[in-house]
Amino acid sequence: MDAFAPIVPFHERDYQLVPIEKVKVINSRIREKDQFDMNVQSIDQVGLLKPIRVNSRFVSKTGFYELICGEGRLIAHQQLGAKEIKAEVVSVSRKEAYLQSLIENIARTKPGTMDFARELKRLYDEGWNYKQIAQVACKSDSYVREYIRLVEQGEDRLIHGVETGVFPIQFAMSVASSDDSQMQNILMDAFDQQLITTKDFAQARKILSRRALASADKKVPQQYTVSQLKQDIATAAKHKTSYVREAKTKENRFLTLLNSLNHLWRDPDLRKLLAEEKLQQRPALAGDFTYEQEESASASKS
Repeated sequence: MDAFAPIVPFHERDYQLVPIEKVKVINSRIREKDQFDMNVQSIDQVGLLKPIRVNSRFVSKTGFYELICGEGRLIAHQQLGAKEIKAEVVSVSRKEAYLQSLIENIARTKPGTMDFARELKRLYDEGWNYKQIAQVACKSDSYVREYIRLVEQGEDRLIHGVETGVFPIQFAMSVASSDDSQMQNILMDAFDQQLITTKDFAQARKILSRRALASADKKVPQQYTVSQLKQDIATAAKHKTSYVREAKTKENRFLTLLNSLNHLWRDPDLRKLLAEEKLQQRPALAGDFTYEQEESASASKS
C-alpha cells in the first residue's frame, strides 16, 4: 500500500451535513480534558472551522457513517446538543480509513510525547516501515525507530514518567534502548535522585554495562543499587582526574625538554658538529608539537 493517499482538491471533495446519531466512532482515543473543553468553547462561539471526515462505504449495510477523524469535534457537537455536523464524506475500505485516522492523529499530536510515540507504533503495527512513517511524521528514520522502541521496550514506570513530566523523552528513549530491566530501573532511580542527567547518562550506562559484563548472566546484578552506582561514578571521576593530572605533568616535562632542544639547536657550532656525525636529523614529533624553525633560532642568536 502506498504511504500516502492521493490529494483531492477542495472543490472536488464531498461535504455534507451528516446526522450526528448516524456517525459511529471506530478508532477512539483518549484526549486531554482541558484542551478538549477549550475546543468545545471555541466551536460554541465560533463554529466548526474544520469538518470531520467520515466513511460512507458501509452505510447501506450498517446504517452508519464510520468516523475517520474528528472525534473531538463530534463529541463537542454532541455536548452542545447539535443534531448535525459538517463532514467530508469519502468511500474507502476500513483498512484505508484506519490508516487515514492514524495519520490524522499523528498530525494533531504534539511531538516529543508518549501519545505521539504510540501513534507512530500503531502505524508500524499496520505494516508501515520506518521510512514511510518518517515521511508522515516529518522526522528522521532513526527518530521514528527510537520512539517505537520506547513503546515496545520501555518500562511502565518509564513511560508514566514521561507522561507526567518526570523524565524527558530523550532520556526515556536512551533508557529503553537497554534490554536489561534492572539497568533501566537503576538509571531511573539515579535520575530521580538527581545523580545523573541526560548529559552524563552515557557515563552511567557505561559503568552499568561494565558491571553487566562482569556478571555471569551478562546483566546488572539484582543487588546492585543506586548507592553503588554513585560510588562507581565517584571512582571513575577520581580516576579521570588522576589521569588528567598525570597527562598534564608529562606534557609539562615534554615541553621543558623541547624548549631545551630548541635552545641547543640555536648553536650553529653544535648543528655543524651533528652534521659531520650525520646526526642532524631531529626526531619527528607527534601531535601539535613542532620544533623552533631555524630562521627563528638564527634571529634569537643574533
